[in-house]
Amino acid sequence: MRRNLIVAAAAGVAILALIGGGGYIYFFSGLRTSPATLALSSASPTASASSPAPTGVSGTWTIATGSLVGYRVQELFVGATSKHLAVARTSSVSGSLNVSGDASGYQVSAITMTANLSSLHSVDQVAGRDVSQRDGVVTRQLSVQQFPNATFTATSTSVSGTVTSAPVDVTVPGKLTIRGLTRDVSVNAKAQMVGDRLEIAGTLTINMSDYGVSPPQAPFVTVDPTATIEFDLFLTRA
Repeated sequence: MRRNLIVAAAAGVAILALIGGGGYIYFFSGLRTSPATLALSSASPTASASSPAPTGVSGTWTIATGSLVGYRVQELFVGATSKHLAVARTSSVSGSLNVSGDASGYQVSAITMTANLSSLHSVDQVAGRDVSQRDGVVTRQLSVQQFPNATFTATSTSVSGTVTSAPVDVTVPGKLTIRGLTRDVSVNAKAQMVGDRLEIAGTLTINMSDYGVSPPQAPFVTVDPTATIEFDLFLTRA
């Protein structure tokens, strides 16, 4: 009997060791991946050579299909020495802007962009973990049921040079509203023409507490209070 108990105890220790080792491999090893930051799409050399550049971008533009908005935030799992980059995105994006001027310089006005936070979904991977469970926590922290949208608005900004020939840098001061709170922000972006569509991609960094959001907490992970909002927008002429 005693021998059986010893054997059973040894087997139990071995199982726990395997479970613990497996957990370590899943959560604390390099079996974690995160997509690259959203950026302008690469132009097709063939298309660039065969298609003439548009003569200008003046007019009203609306956000079209293919657009993405999301966030990037650092997580640190208990027992880990390196942080993991949690990434979530939504394609439920709307908005518009007006452009006036010519190839020597443009004025962009009436800028609006709205992202539906209820459709945010995680796109990073951690081996052995269902990262989609994070989405429920984020939904609660953002009070999405009460505040389903995040909105960026800007009165105007200037763009020097021509958007039609090559990507240009754009800085857009504006206001970001999350969870019913509005704060002044500055967006760094790049713009280019892709065929007959205008593409704008960029980022801005925020502190969650500025919008009344506490970093999500769990027994096995700590989340940084700083988050990067990223976007890649495709717009068509209205």
